[in-house]
Amino acid sequence: MLPVIALVGRPNVGKSTLFNVLTETRDALVADLPGLTRDRQYGYGRRGGHYIVVDTGGLVQSPAGVEVLMAAQTERAVLEADRVLLLVDARSGPTADDRFVAERLRRLGKSILVVANKCEGKDPDIAAVEFHALGLGAPLPISAAHAQGIDDLAAAMLAGLAPPVLADSDGDNRDAIRIAVVGRPNVGKSTLINRMIGEERLVAFDQPGTTRDSVHVPFERDGHHYVLIDTAGVRRRARVEEAVEKFSVVKALQAIDEAHVVIGVLDAHETIAEQDATLLGHVAERGRALILAINKWDHIPSDQRDHIKNQLLLKVPFLDFAPQHFISALHGTGVGDLLGAARKAARAAMTDLPTPELTRVLEKALEAHQPPLVRGRRIKLRYAHQGGRNPPVIVVHGNQVQHVPEAFKRYLINTFREAFRLFGTPVRVEFRSDSNPFAGRRNVLTERQRKKRQRLIKHVKGR
Repeated sequence: MLPVIALVGRPNVGKSTLFNVLTETRDALVADLPGLTRDRQYGYGRRGGHYIVVDTGGLVQSPAGVEVLMAAQTERAVLEADRVLLLVDARSGPTADDRFVAERLRRLGKSILVVANKCEGKDPDIAAVEFHALGLGAPLPISAAHAQGIDDLAAAMLAGLAPPVLADSDGDNRDAIRIAVVGRPNVGKSTLINRMIGEERLVAFDQPGTTRDSVHVPFERDGHHYVLIDTAGVRRRARVEEAVEKFSVVKALQAIDEAHVVIGVLDAHETIAEQDATLLGHVAERGRALILAINKWDHIPSDQRDHIKNQLLLKVPFLDFAPQHFISALHGTGVGDLLGAARKAARAAMTDLPTPELTRVLEKALEAHQPPLVRGRRIKLRYAHQGGRNPPVIVVHGNQVQHVPEAFKRYLINTFREAFRLFGTPVRVEFRSDSNPFAGRRNVLTERQRKKRQRLIKHVKGR
């Protein structure tokens, strides 16, 4: 097992910046704004050794609202950590919040290392000397933003800990199914993930915009490995004003690109808005397998449910390949079916399609419905083969393929999806025309052929 290092401190002392430096990633969202991080963010440390590093939200003396849930998440990270790094701001010196956090950590009985951040441009020893008053040992001066003192920090924080036992599963979860959960703000994405994994892993609060970063949650169930990615709610561009929210939207779109399967969460109490269609359309455009989870279904009266289902068909007809699950993330109704559907969709998106089988399906489709005539000539489609996965790409070769109508293309897509049972994933069909090897080449006649041609021309003119 890898040692676990938790980063703790008051807001805006540089925990997320240090997290990115230790993991050599940009997984944690960083901005000069207190309280940006709210959930526990886990990553694999690569700087100075092998370990797990946990980024946490800032602790304050009198938490209120969502800060209470943030404090509970931080305490859980401390309890499961082998060593805690207490980050403080060397520019502002010890504050009442620093002393409050230090006292709270001391009561938990964990191994603590005080880290004085933002020491750039100062004498490190002088900048850190004030923090001896916290009573937690000699502070270690660093600058996370400029990567100064990080190697000494890595050596100090791993000193005395058992050497890691590296296993195949300790790494990047390469074999895990990555599932991104996306939707508008306050539709229940974090609540859904908490229900799926069976613990309060993410901060779920009745306030739009609670989740700001994309949080990766790896877990295992029934021998299958998953990584659930909680994302920030995506609103219309006109309503996005804060720079932090813009970066949150970017992280959400990046999570879609990284995922094998996307769960699109909709609120059953609200009509399908243009923003829902735009976001889910982006998922389909990126070619990701998609599952629609219509949340808060338990409070919908029976006489209104058919109307909501009809609205789905009218507002997002281009998502006819996506299975629909009507759930209640708060009470768990229907949530248990989502992981099975995600596995099935991931298999369909990554499946191998044999060329002989594809060609046979194409021939049967042409027997049932021939492509139209173009200028008196029939479009000829000869054979098909697979051109990619996630999503499945089927390449069809033939003549005059540039004239294939869009309706006939959709007919082939539906035929291939039904024949190979491609559940929950978009299918792309590309047409290619066989190139003429003699195109653009002039035939050079021999002397004998040239004289014969002249005789024929004279003969025709004479007649």
